[in-house]
Amino acid sequence: MSLLPLSHKPNRADVIRHFTPNWFTMNMGTGILMLMIHAFPYRFHGQNALARGLWWFDVAFFCLFSLLFTARLVLEPASVGRLLKHPVQSMFLGAIPMGLVPIINGGLLFGMPIALAQGLWWLDALVAVGIGWLVPYSMFTRQSHSLEAMTAVWLLPLVSAEVTASSGGFLAPHLPALAAQPVIVASYVLWSLSVPLALGVVAIVFLRLALHKLPHRAMAASGWLVLGPIGTGALALLVLGQAAVPAFAGTPLADAATFARLFGLIAGLLLWGYGLWWWGMAWFFTLRYLRDGLPFNMGWWGFTFPLGVYTAATLTLATQTGFAVFDVFGALLVIQLAVFWGVVAARTLHGMWHGYLFDAPCLAQE
Repeated sequence: MSLLPLSHKPNRADVIRHFTPNWFTMNMGTGILMLMIHAFPYRFHGQNALARGLWWFDVAFFCLFSLLFTARLVLEPASVGRLLKHPVQSMFLGAIPMGLVPIINGGLLFGMPIALAQGLWWLDALVAVGIGWLVPYSMFTRQSHSLEAMTAVWLLPLVSAEVTASSGGFLAPHLPALAAQPVIVASYVLWSLSVPLALGVVAIVFLRLALHKLPHRAMAASGWLVLGPIGTGALALLVLGQAAVPAFAGTPLADAATFARLFGLIAGLLLWGYGLWWWGMAWFFTLRYLRDGLPFNMGWWGFTFPLGVYTAATLTLATQTGFAVFDVFGALLVIQLAVFWGVVAARTLHGMWHGYLFDAPCLAQE
């Protein structure tokens, strides 16, 4: 997100007009931290209370952001076309369904009615699939792109479907078998609508980095985005495989469900190893950028959610394999995530209070 402030402290109309979907990345980062604190393998005093507090914080801001974005669509309908035409801002539409997923998963932990969680999950799936088609279509027909200007931000509209798929693996065990079965089947379809495309984009990111080197320091956090599809892809296979066995017990698909559990573990471990390479490379990128100084922008939330889903895959592997090394490494990743979140959240709340983060680059040519 650009950090070109408005010429004056914005009033309510300015905030609405310049509200962008980038803000939903705050929900993504806060939500995944909440889930990882709840899953932290070494229990500590106040752990559940801290996670629950973050969940309510996340719910409140998701409702606020949804209200602001809806107000922009209603009051500034012409801005929708400009948003879809913008080669960077449009990508962040994928943050909307991804921002809702941790709220659904947290709701399953903290007493949300199961029927509400189920309804929100299906809604999230529809929105994720729609964005996964709409934004790439706009890329192909309305936007201007080049390999040199390309970054891992391209992943955002594609990855939202697999994030919803991973949530399906958490939702299914809370449902009766007949209700869980369509959720699991739909989740595998969502995975296939996302992961192959996302991994193709990752290959292009590698090529772009080799040919044109690191992006501008304003896009420094984009180096962590590659962990998103890898971590979520692994997580989804791990949790869906576990959920499939009881959901399809006694049905003609029982053997397929058993295979899904075994395949989920092997494929999840392979993807996790692939992510380990990118985790190390993202650190190298960040340390290189720190030498030049990093200008703050809302893109810094890219330091959080991708790392968080990779952490979730790590802790899930710890549970499914029983290997203590995953617990130890996963705990270290949770600490890294908490530090990143603290820095980014403090800077974001400061910018939100003073108004200088409200800026819609797609309106710059008006």
